[in-house]
Amino acid sequence: MRKKPTPEDSTGPEVSGNLALLLEDLSRLVRTESPSTDLDAVGRSARVVADLVHERLGRRPEILCVGGVDHVLLRGADPKVMLLGHHDTVWPLGTLDELPYTETAGVVSGPGCFDMKLGLVQAIHALAWLRRCRGTGVLDQVTLLITGDEELGSTTSRALIEQEAGRCRAALVLEAAGPGGALKTGRKGVSLYRIEVLGRAAHSGLDPEKGVNATIAIAEVVLAIAQLADPAAGTTVTPTVMSAGTTPNTVPATATVAVDVRAGTAEEQHRVDRAIREVTPVLVPAEIRVRGGINRPPMERSAAAALFGQAQRIARRLGHPPLEEMTVGGASDGNFTAGMGVPTLDGLGAVGGGAHARDEHAEIAWILPRTRLLTTLIEEITGRSAGPQRRVEIT
Repeated sequence: MRKKPTPEDSTGPEVSGNLALLLEDLSRLVRTESPSTDLDAVGRSARVVADLVHERLGRRPEILCVGGVDHVLLRGADPKVMLLGHHDTVWPLGTLDELPYTETAGVVSGPGCFDMKLGLVQAIHALAWLRRCRGTGVLDQVTLLITGDEELGSTTSRALIEQEAGRCRAALVLEAAGPGGALKTGRKGVSLYRIEVLGRAAHSGLDPEKGVNATIAIAEVVLAIAQLADPAAGTTVTPTVMSAGTTPNTVPATATVAVDVRAGTAEEQHRVDRAIREVTPVLVPAEIRVRGGINRPPMERSAAAALFGQAQRIARRLGHPPLEEMTVGGASDGNFTAGMGVPTLDGLGAVGGGAHARDEHAEIAWILPRTRLLTTLIEEITGRSAGPQRRVEIT
């Protein structure tokens, strides 16, 4: 049976992890609700995150407001590695009243603990350990970016992510791990569309023939778009939210549908994008407008292969269970860094489950081993692993 890691797995002669303090910091972040759509809440969360970074690392990060969204940035003077995450969540204000933060039976639970506030805390504590063990100069070689709109597609943070990643030789993404702690070496690209059909209104009882029925037209569009999926290639094309019409006795003049596309390669993304823009209704001659497009490029395995191999070697050296890898349909900001050609490894954060669900949770036994893995990865990438070490706590 596969050995399940425990906090003791992460502690060699040079490090002892302060799990209690790490959990205290996690509780603080989870109890600061930060739904992506509430900019005031995101702003409050950014300030709490910035305070925590300052307290643990001794440096005050910037809070950058872009398009009304607050992002937290601690920029190294000569960065070699970027640590990337987000502090916004999908949970509305008041969720804590129903789903409070808890630590029971070896797991932590609460809105945003798994996706992805534990990952943020792990990143901060990994850097704190390096600062105390290797000196403050290590912070000059790391950029920590914690964005505030990842759950909405990173529309205000993409340029910032790409700007900062372009200065680094690697990006480590603190999104949650896959089942069993698997790291994420591939993510599908995401395209998002809003398709509008414009018909003509008429009275549905007196003269329906004078109308152009947008409901019928969009039904044709939905069927045509769904056919663009390619299961063999792993490409999904999913019509989601749809609306049409105004009153029960009026021929609908307008109709809309949202479409979510996931593809494993850039070629597939562009194939579907071209095809969606060519779809037209046949039975009903209505006008069609397509808004949106490619949101995130795929994170292809080639961008993660070398870093994953490095992480595997570190895990063996630390006595951890063998690291596994996986490709997932969900996207992250790692798609952007990988799309730029920056080596990117994802899934270094929490191990648990229930992302975006009421049973969201993280397993406590994995926290220190994964923080130690992250610490060593940063050491190797920055070249800060040489020299004497002191026994310190991850604080």
